[in-house]
Amino acid sequence: MSEAKTPSGAAAAAGRPAAVVEELFTARFEAVAREMGELLRRTALSTNVKERLDFSCALLDPAGELVVNAPHIPVHLGALGLCVRAVAAALELGPGDVAVTNSPAFGGSHLPDVTVITPVFAADEAGEEASLLGYVASRAHHAEIGGVRPGSMPPEARCLAEEGVVIPPTLLVAAGEPRWDDVRTLLTGAPWPTRALEENLADLGAALAANHRGAAALRALAATHGRETLRDQMRILARRAGDRLEAALRWLGDGTYRAEERMDDGSPLAVTIEVAGGRAGISFAGSAPVHPGNLNATPAVVRSAVLYVLRLLIEAASEAGQEARGSGGAGAALPLNEGLLRPVALEIPRGMLAPEFPDDPRLAPAVVGGNVETSQRVVDTMLKALGLAACSQGTMNNVLFGTARFVYYETICGGAGATAGRDGASAVHTHMTNTRATDPEVLERRYPVRLERFAIRPGSGGAGRRRGGDGAVRELTFLEPASLSVLTQHRRERPYGVGGGEPGASGRQRVIRVSGEVEELAPVDGREMAAGDRLVLETPGGGGWGSPREESS
Repeated sequence: MSEAKTPSGAAAAAGRPAAVVEELFTARFEAVAREMGELLRRTALSTNVKERLDFSCALLDPAGELVVNAPHIPVHLGALGLCVRAVAAALELGPGDVAVTNSPAFGGSHLPDVTVITPVFAADEAGEEASLLGYVASRAHHAEIGGVRPGSMPPEARCLAEEGVVIPPTLLVAAGEPRWDDVRTLLTGAPWPTRALEENLADLGAALAANHRGAAALRALAATHGRETLRDQMRILARRAGDRLEAALRWLGDGTYRAEERMDDGSPLAVTIEVAGGRAGISFAGSAPVHPGNLNATPAVVRSAVLYVLRLLIEAASEAGQEARGSGGAGAALPLNEGLLRPVALEIPRGMLAPEFPDDPRLAPAVVGGNVETSQRVVDTMLKALGLAACSQGTMNNVLFGTARFVYYETICGGAGATAGRDGASAVHTHMTNTRATDPEVLERRYPVRLERFAIRPGSGGAGRRRGGDGAVRELTFLEPASLSVLTQHRRERPYGVGGGEPGASGRQRVIRVSGEVEELAPVDGREMAAGDRLVLETPGGGGWGSPREESS
């Protein structure tokens, strides 16, 4: 069918206000990403994807900019645009191609997060040239992708090669022909190859199926509403995102907003936000140099954190506006769209937040903790500068254990920071993570551990006019030997309070040997566990808001 015979945007929108049409298309775009996510969940093999939901799906425009996402993992989503653009430029993707990568040099986050990218072309009919409608992308965390320790998040890593297999931009499907043998070679040919090849391939197959579903859905939208209408609505959504941020920056007020936080090892994170006339310059100058361990973040991860915080700023401004008008709600929902960055100039100097990545992974810095831990602390720092909320637990509390036979990974909930209007929630995942806890029955059936305790950690939230949420306690007994790794933060630095609110309690983790000996673990640490040994992990509480002596309203 030619473009002239496809229903035009004007015809499809006949009699409908522009705002209604825009909301309908936003919902349609979001439905594409949601359908992808549901198919990925149902067809994946790993506990990490199927049970914990540690994956994300998104739709991007023909320029590779994020249009919409499903409500998945924030640290994944803001990075996908940069990744898609870098991979598309490296491979010159065409019809029938599907790419895969986990490389930090191409918009990756850390090696366990593997991204599958599909360009979506309109059907080439009646001699028309195929035109690019956009991209669909899936990013899923593989609990095992090689490296010096099971779980591919080794606490002692000092270079990228030690963290696992690096997948440069690679064609998983070339002009419709799968290239599984090439992927097998990559996954098994590294110095420390994957320990779970078949699970890796199964989850990649699920991501491929999810992308196929998303591509078909996008083509169907183009066939129904017209290619130009689709492109127009993507542009309108990006413009609306930028306009909403401009309004939020004007609500915030012109000025300079600065803050500094420190990682548990003392590495500084600094941000300066200059706001003037509805525009912002965001600089992370003053942050730490390249980290000697694995807490280096990629620019893609930092962009994710920035996008997330800007989305929170829009929500805060919208809520304030609704309150001033005496009405409920926060206005029309806005997806995490890359148009948010249009009024923003972002500076990420070389260092821990933007290291260089040589082609040789033995010379590249380790990054696995940067995605999960540094991203959380970047959010802490920006929220502190903007005064939007007290500090939440500021960590994902990563726990990994395994052998050559199995690998398990989880993140553990903690306390949310209080705001001016609300107490913080207890025992929830906060900010850059959004995963589900594995059901105890699934955990104990599939892995040689016993869950002894999983409970709220009472009193760990900071006191205040609005109280910070409490953290959690999780206790596991190992039933057979395994290698244990933990990657955490806020074990030394307490989550800050705001306006006289008290900080939340710092976290703690320890191993209790079967002999009764207790070994305290550092924020980033590992141990070899024997049968009968226990891990006891206490997660941080959120900071309080306002003096505890003030009465809550």
